[in-house]
Amino acid sequence: MDLDVFVATHQGEWARLDALARRRRLSGEEADELVGLYQRVTGHLAKVQAAAPDPALVGRLTGLVSRARSAVTGARTNGWQDVARYYTVSFPAALYRARRWWIPVAVVSLVVTALLAWWMATHPEVRNSMITSDQLREATRPGGEYESYYSDRPASSFAAQVWTNNAWVAVQCLIYGIALGIPVLMVMWTNVVNLAVGLGLMGSVGRLDVLLGLLIPHGLLELTAVFVSGGLGLRLGWTIIDPGPRTRAAALAEQGRSIIGMSIGLATVLAVSGVLEAFVTPSGLPTWARISIGVLAEAAFLLYALVLGRKAAASGELGDVDAADRADLQPVAA
Repeated sequence: MDLDVFVATHQGEWARLDALARRRRLSGEEADELVGLYQRVTGHLAKVQAAAPDPALVGRLTGLVSRARSAVTGARTNGWQDVARYYTVSFPAALYRARRWWIPVAVVSLVVTALLAWWMATHPEVRNSMITSDQLREATRPGGEYESYYSDRPASSFAAQVWTNNAWVAVQCLIYGIALGIPVLMVMWTNVVNLAVGLGLMGSVGRLDVLLGLLIPHGLLELTAVFVSGGLGLRLGWTIIDPGPRTRAAALAEQGRSIIGMSIGLATVLAVSGVLEAFVTPSGLPTWARISIGVLAEAAFLLYALVLGRKAAASGELGDVDAADRADLQPVAA
């Protein structure tokens, strides 16, 4: 290939493409021309790379093709717009689409927790096998371990510790889904048992209302985030077993991207829960006020996930990354 002749022949097309790619507004005819020129210049770049890879010309055409592609496909939104779109569209849509997993996880977990707590509260032999009478008295007395847990450390450091611990539980649920979801069940069971023990022990001495007054302000939102994580982990595990009409690799890639995105949103939810646990739960507010704050926070999350999420999902949002950022996939037979 004679590069001088090639450049002289196509110089006019390259200049025209560059001019169109730099314009902010195009007419219909100009937009069609832009697409046609973009396709032709992409072919020119491929020919130069294959036959005469001159670095200067390759760099020039690569930059031109890149600008033209941005003009054809549309410029990317800035970072703040991406963040706003994530929290108002992508995350709620992903929550709504995963509701058939995390809502059953929540219901089953709460029912099992209630049954275990009742069993421990009404069967002394069960309590005695777990804790001595002196330990029970120290843990459940006024100002004891269950009450002082929320107020014996500085609020800011306690909030950070709570967020870290809860985020780790959520991350475990999300990651363990790759092992067919089986470890997720173990994590959820541990969480259920820990909660049931506290409820059962406080219930056995007639102070269940005190513990609920301390748990509800932050616990509703915190537990919901953990239930969502557990549901997502189980969904990922089931995807390995039954990927549906997609290839297993494509299905796992889609679910994996969704889980990575969800982890950011869940970390935010757990951060809010941590703030409530550090600053509202041990505060001097009346119990009814603290409980009301917790109920309002939970109601806001459910409206966010099930109402705003439904609207976003109905518009076609998948909770995945934008189509332009996903790898192209070949169609597969159903």
